[in-house]
Amino acid sequence: MRAWQNILWAPLAMLAACSSPEGAERVVEARSFQGTAPRGPALLRQAMQQGHDAARAEVGLPPLTWSDDLAAGARVYAQTLARTGRFEHSPESQTVDRVGENLWTGTRGAYRYDEMIGHWRAEKRDYVHQPVPDFSRTGRWEDVAHYGQLVSRRTLRFGCAMASSRRDDYLVCRYDPPGNLVGARVY
Repeated sequence: MRAWQNILWAPLAMLAACSSPEGAERVVEARSFQGTAPRGPALLRQAMQQGHDAARAEVGLPPLTWSDDLAAGARVYAQTLARTGRFEHSPESQTVDRVGENLWTGTRGAYRYDEMIGHWRAEKRDYVHQPVPDFSRTGRWEDVAHYGQLVSRRTLRFGCAMASSRRDDYLVCRYDPPGNLVGARVY
């Protein structure tokens, strides 16, 4: 393998770090149910496992193993996002011992867990099976990076957690080893 293929996509992730949603226009989607979405750690784990397994099965990959350690780290960072209102990748996800990381945010209580992971899975529509970062039919690698992490053949374990502010829910999933390596295909 050439040395350039071993370069992790950290520089791309740094460019994609989202700014605070405070100044961003809020998008309001039609709700598919009344009331507040069901919540709880067991429901979250079940929905995330099912969503990840389904995405991977579609491309012939085995399921990921749930990691309580990765979920604990995701919980700490989700709480940080909820407390600060910032929406950007964790600095620790960019270190030498880095993990992959997917982030999601939306109006508090308005989305079920399967809808949250469904947004990441929906990026498949723009995915093309080319090396990272040229794996998006839109020309913007950011449009498929969440999906790329879901179906990375490198990744073996994952864990997710959610925290909420008064206004928003923040979902964080962590992956080990991380996917989306520059110069490599994700599966």
